[in-house]
Amino acid sequence: MSELRFVRMGFGAEAVEYQEAWDEQRRVHAARFADEIPDTCLLLEHPPVYTAGRRTAPDERPLDGTPVIDVDRGGKITWHGPGQLVGYPIQKLPRPVDVVAHVRRLEEALIRTCAEFGLETTRVEGRSGVWVLGDPVEQRPSLGGLSLDFDPRLTDEEFDPRLNGPEYAPSNAGQRREDRKIAAIGIRVAKGVTMHGFALNVNPDNAWFDKIIPCGIRDAGVTSLANELGGDVTIGEVLPVAERHLKDVLESAELRPREIERTPA
Repeated sequence: MSELRFVRMGFGAEAVEYQEAWDEQRRVHAARFADEIPDTCLLLEHPPVYTAGRRTAPDERPLDGTPVIDVDRGGKITWHGPGQLVGYPIQKLPRPVDVVAHVRRLEEALIRTCAEFGLETTRVEGRSGVWVLGDPVEQRPSLGGLSLDFDPRLTDEEFDPRLNGPEYAPSNAGQRREDRKIAAIGIRVAKGVTMHGFALNVNPDNAWFDKIIPCGIRDAGVTSLANELGGDVTIGEVLPVAERHLKDVLESAELRPREIERTPA
């Protein structure tokens, strides 16, 4: 892979509006496709915003009509905002593109980043992103006074956790000792070049996630480095560490086209 350059677009008081960053992604994507620039990773914070990927269902959006920006990435609805490190790696990959391998590389870089701060994270089968694992189900506290065998989030199709108090809120998953996502990943590949990327929760107000069904997952929640480590962790501390691990993982990757199974004639 070619050298990966980083562009720090804006943080804190200079956080970048989502539409501005999306426009810049498209500009960089076109330049990378034309080989005018090397692989590039945009890094930034956004002001508070909900974005919905192509698979977002209507009942996963905010109930109060809060605006949502529909985008062309994969995945479902999520939130971006202060305290969250967002990265958009724009890379040219061999065709046919192995999208899953690209996602796994991003996960690996973020897993290594969290580990450097003393937090063990992992993947969860069938769910993209980076996770902090909860306790085994039988060891978790009951919800609403009921056994977890009767968790309504799993057994009642009409149950909406957003209407049933803080015990079901995604931001309280740590108190429930459930699996909780610390980094979300959603990408798009066009003309063999990637767009969109990851969002690592460093020290955001996770209550923003309580208005939605984050990533469409009802039986887990969200967390952050600050929540899990019990102390103040800042974007400024995490940024150079994340850059280093992204560079190590993405530049050293042995890129191969996706294997296509062919049926014998």
